[in-house]
Amino acid sequence: MKAIILFDCYQRGGKTEQLIDVIGGELVKSGYYVEKGIIVPNADYDFLQEFDVVLIGSPIYNLMLSKNVGTTLAQGNIVKNLEGKKVGLFVICGGPEISADLLYLPQLRFPLLKHDIIAEKAFGMETKDDPESPVQFANAILEKLA
Repeated sequence: MKAIILFDCYQRGGKTEQLIDVIGGELVKSGYYVEKGIIVPNADYDFLQEFDVVLIGSPIYNLMLSKNVGTTLAQGNIVKNLEGKKVGLFVICGGPEISADLLYLPQLRFPLLKHDIIAEKAFGMETKDDPESPVQFANAILEKLA
């Protein structure tokens, strides 16, 4: 199976990308082919047709999804191209997971309510530095795909 992790980050090699590398690594260990890419507003997301699983991640800035992720979900053709895909969602923030679950994940989930969301995770101040947290998220995804 093929998976892609789409994300945005303001700092290459930062916490968001570190988490993505662990999640992707766990999927690869289970036999998946994994790519990662930066979300770009108004890009053509027709290429998603070649993937079985699409993970979308966003850091939180000023209480909102990153501008690129929010704009892409609202205006791009990504939502249409996720039809029939298994979708995983995650956010990375500096606050507690409870606030991320209540405030930030819904921002990511809302445009995708009609899609097959198999896993969600908020990486907040309690979990974003825990090396087991992205492994557990990857395992939750793999369980749903088994």
